[in-house]
Amino acid sequence: MSGFTVLAHRLLHDAGYSLKAAARATHYDPAYLSRVLNGKQKPSEKLAKALDALVGAGGALAATVVSEDGEARISRTAGNPSLVEAGAVDALVGVLAAYRRLDDSAHPASVIPATMAQMREVVRILKGARGTQRDRLAKVASEWAQFAGWMHAQVRNDSEAVRLLNDALEIADEVGNGTLAAQALNFRGYVARRQEKPRAVARWFGAAANTQGAHPAQRIGDYLQSAAGLAALGETDAALRLTDAAERLTDAAAALPPPETAYWLTPSFNRLNMGLCALELGRYGDAADHIRTGLAGLPEQFRSAPWVKEHEDALARATAAA
Repeated sequence: MSGFTVLAHRLLHDAGYSLKAAARATHYDPAYLSRVLNGKQKPSEKLAKALDALVGAGGALAATVVSEDGEARISRTAGNPSLVEAGAVDALVGVLAAYRRLDDSAHPASVIPATMAQMREVVRILKGARGTQRDRLAKVASEWAQFAGWMHAQVRNDSEAVRLLNDALEIADEVGNGTLAAQALNFRGYVARRQEKPRAVARWFGAAANTQGAHPAQRIGDYLQSAAGLAALGETDAALRLTDAAERLTDAAAALPPPETAYWLTPSFNRLNMGLCALELGRYGDAADHIRTGLAGLPEQFRSAPWVKEHEDALARATAAA
């Protein structure tokens, strides 16, 4: 269930390492490394960390390796989904967290194959799941589908992204999880923005902002991005009403930690959303200031993430127009 071998193969390729070159760089026997990368032998913790360091994954690749106990629990649950073990769900949560961290350093195309395999297996287990852990497993399945949709959206597999995000939304609604539902709708808005469809941008981000159970930090970002869509349509007054709605939520958001399902939604991150909104409103100086501040406030592990380029491009446009 970890997908480590698939990920390691692709990340080594991306970093320009052949198997022999990787073995030399990590001081491991090529035959042993070959057995690991071909799924014939479980990697040791030391090897997983060595390969992680070699490809610059910041610990995320190594974290995809499931412990022996977690592996056994997942195996039992996969074999008999009607008896979902709490430990199996815990292990799946850990793997998902590692994949999310990989998104901040690896190219999405390299992570998608393993992501899809993980998601399909979790959804398969969910279909037969029963008992007290089913809702927790459903939450993980919704997050996996949402994450897979996000990854496809980044590489412009738009139709597949939309399908996966709709699946994520359906599961989130089934268990009544507003934060997950809002995030799936948010990513639909992202797809629309990449497609340059401002009406759809306003619609999807607006739906996310008004989803019952959405976190205040989510609603701030969603109101601002919906406002950007409205501004692009020339509906300035409506856009400004949404920016006012976002501002009224600032104190409520600051009083809470970001939602676990959207851990990146810090006040600094929402400066990026403020910048995108100001850019569409033609307030170029404000846009540049917000985006520049938002980028500077990103944690170190986010700064080289592929999704950052959209904001860097927006900063360049704002600066040129200011």
